[in-house]
Amino acid sequence: MPLDTIIQLDKASIFQRDTLVLSDVTLEIDRGEFCYIIGKTGTGKSSLLKVLYADLPLVEGYAKVAGIELADIKPRMIPYLRRKIGIVFQDFQLLNDRSLRDNLLFVMKATGWRDKVAMEERMEDVLEKVGLRTKGFKMPHQLSGGEQQRVVIARALLNDPDIILADEPTGNLDPDTSEGIIELLFEISKTGRAVLMATHDYTLIQKYLARIFKCENGKVEDLNPEHRIQRQNQEA
Repeated sequence: MPLDTIIQLDKASIFQRDTLVLSDVTLEIDRGEFCYIIGKTGTGKSSLLKVLYADLPLVEGYAKVAGIELADIKPRMIPYLRRKIGIVFQDFQLLNDRSLRDNLLFVMKATGWRDKVAMEERMEDVLEKVGLRTKGFKMPHQLSGGEQQRVVIARALLNDPDIILADEPTGNLDPDTSEGIIELLFEISKTGRAVLMATHDYTLIQKYLARIFKCENGKVEDLNPEHRIQRQNQEA
């Protein structure tokens, strides 16, 4: 059985405004696959992620994410694309004036949820998945950094996305808390979602082995493509 590719780039050029950041980017990531993207600050990790969720335009080349082609994507298609992608930011971006449940409700209403019973059930489900089922009524400032990041992951899961894009999700966390977040993201990938995580934390990479893409000198290199080959053989 062939692997199910969910992210595909072919000879893509990644621009930040008028500056070429990455060129000739060719890669494929499958459902259920966990991948790291590494590289020094300014090498294009975040820019690549932003192209995948259409925050930056794809200027040159081919890209298909969750079944949607990104070249010349129409503005009306961008919300549809983003409902298929959960985004986890380093700085949480929680609304500090409302509870965790109200943070989740805000996102659900903004993405078209209307059925109150279904909304309640989904909130309970995602909070359970990240180990915060009893903390929904707390305010963000009442939580630790690790708990706040778990809320962000819960928020990313609300619309049952095909893909999780995590941009330095452990950057502000201590080592033990970081490991908990990585383990949670690995568990999410096992449910059939692709997880692409940008990170500087090489200790975590060495402990939690997965496929690695490296941004360097304007290129993206797959450092261990054998991981995908092994998965292909396991699925065959």
